[in-house]
Amino acid sequence: MANFKEIINSDEPVLVDFFAEWCGPCKMMKPVLEDVARKWQGKARVVKIDVDKNQKAAAQYQIQGVPTLMIFQKGKIKWRQSGYVSAQQLSNVMEKFM
Repeated sequence: MANFKEIINSDEPVLVDFFAEWCGPCKMMKPVLEDVARKWQGKARVVKIDVDKNQKAAAQYQIQGVPTLMIFQKGKIKWRQSGYVSAQQLSNVMEKFM
């Protein structure tokens, strides 16, 4: 698998879910992210980053709480939000970057 920097430098939007295994709202996000990944397959990418296993990345992006969702495009942060986001809200945000 490509490294994180290569992935977020993609021309296509990359939705990154910073999560933790022990986090309740993170578990609620799982089906939402699967839905979004299916809907935008071939147009965008969805990547999950476990903050406990990737503390360097979590520190680099100043992740204070989980879940934190970020959309990267060409290496730049285009959108960021912490907490649960519905599939509809996430799709609306994703459409802005297509």
